[in-house]
Amino acid sequence: MTSTKTAPTTIDLTAKLDLYRCQVALRKFEQRAYDLFLENFVKGTSHLSIGQEAIAAGFAAAMKKTDWTFATYRGHAHTLARGVPMTPVLAELLGRTNGLMAGKGGSMHLTSVEHGVMGSYAIIGAHLPIACGAAWSAQYRGTDQVAVCFFGDGSVNIGAFHEALNFAAIWKLPVVFVCENNLWMEYTRTSEVTAVANPAADRAAAYGLESIIVDGNDADAVFAVASTAIARARAGEGPSLIEATTYRHGGHSRADPGKYRPEAEVAEWLAKDPIPRYRARLLEEGASEEQLTTIETEVAAEVEVATEEAKAGGIPGEDLLMKDVWADGGSSWRN
Repeated sequence: MTSTKTAPTTIDLTAKLDLYRCQVALRKFEQRAYDLFLENFVKGTSHLSIGQEAIAAGFAAAMKKTDWTFATYRGHAHTLARGVPMTPVLAELLGRTNGLMAGKGGSMHLTSVEHGVMGSYAIIGAHLPIACGAAWSAQYRGTDQVAVCFFGDGSVNIGAFHEALNFAAIWKLPVVFVCENNLWMEYTRTSEVTAVANPAADRAAAYGLESIIVDGNDADAVFAVASTAIARARAGEGPSLIEATTYRHGGHSRADPGKYRPEAEVAEWLAKDPIPRYRARLLEEGASEEQLTTIETEVAAEVEVATEEAKAGGIPGEDLLMKDVWADGGSSWRN
């Protein structure tokens, strides 16, 4: 049976204001990334998660600094939510030397080991077994680290999804799998090519796991479910599979206008936008309009600073071509 799992975990207003700040920062950052793409500053394409911010914010708030995040190519939000500053992320999108990977990785390969962000992966489903490997290392070394692996609904029909779930369940690995189900794969409705109604949750039982569905547009609900699953993993109780229902406001990538989606469906989900929804809740729970406006103003200013700093970065030269390709930093040993 499919159920929505909740947890008794509660957070105070101060923590909720931090959650709001995180969601606003993710939204404003990606809106700026979109603008810069249209101005031809962003090199290559990019995949935005506008509309899905509550998932990244809720999980990041539930994780320890030593935990690991594994993300898809739609990974800007997860990278920022773990504490990576805006400037190096934006500079990486612009392909500048002050980028997170000196401009070599771009939008789809964001990585910051320092912040526990163990990579964004462009190959569908490829990172699920890698997250298992990280979790296995934590188990072997006796640390309390947990790997949290985010993936889209399109990944659930990939062999690596089933292999990773089976492996994690057998070894009781400290890993939490999170399906960000935004209803659409690239240009195909997931339900049209998937045999079950809930692409991740309905498959949990096959691996002895509980079927968990959470409203991915509700940061509080996400935080509660994340806290429970991460605590289980940390206590040695094994993996969890969570399906977070959400919706991307735009197309699959910046090259996709998303016109294949019914207008009524888009309108329905825009009305469930997680940020105004959370803002209204905060006002009901005692936050002041001034507090929220201050957060929004401060975040907007951070985006402006990051934009100017990113644009000021240098263009990578030939000296970076072989950097990080070989273990010793260069190819000379091969000659």
